[in-house]
Amino acid sequence: MVLVAGGGLAREAAESAAAQGHRVVGCLDDALGRGVEIAPGIPVLGTVDEVMSLGDVDLLVCSGKGFSRARLEERLRLLGVADRVYVTVVDPSARVANRCEVGSGSVLLAGTVLTADVSLGQHVVVMPNAVLTHDCVVEDFATICAGVVLGGGVRVGRSAYLGMACSVRENRSVGAEAVIGMGAVVLADVPGGQVWAGVPAAPIASTR
Repeated sequence: MVLVAGGGLAREAAESAAAQGHRVVGCLDDALGRGVEIAPGIPVLGTVDEVMSLGDVDLLVCSGKGFSRARLEERLRLLGVADRVYVTVVDPSARVANRCEVGSGSVLLAGTVLTADVSLGQHVVVMPNAVLTHDCVVEDFATICAGVVLGGGVRVGRSAYLGMACSVRENRSVGAEAVIGMGAVVLADVPGGQVWAGVPAAPIASTR
């Protein structure tokens, strides 16, 4: 498999992918020079535009922010990449209950927990030790940072970003492209495109 974008998430995902049995052969990145290693044995193979020259390889989009992953996925689609090539990486230490769904291109890092009937869309990233409890729905390109806890029935919108160690009360929603600050406690529905922070969380800015 080949990683697309060579930052910190790429290195984390490479560790989990290797533990899952994948062979990570390199990375595509526009900013890093060809041959530079993002981690031992993982060289930059070229820019994103060179993806079709790689032949029949599996891909994982590794930009840390959901909107960036969405832009990269759109760019890859226009270059001719089919959905079927996207790898789903689930660290062996993650706990994913029966009947949970994890979409293609998604990444679950070490210690993450999906309890019962959790649904993740495509290109979702769940960082270490996050807990998603029963009936949560996380839409495409959302990012769940380390230590986040979602109560039952929470819905997270497309490209939303939930900062480290925040928590969301059961049956609440976080709208598309919303951002939740680190350590925030979300007790109400968060509209799309807003930034919320604090305990209890309240709006402080807009992402649009």
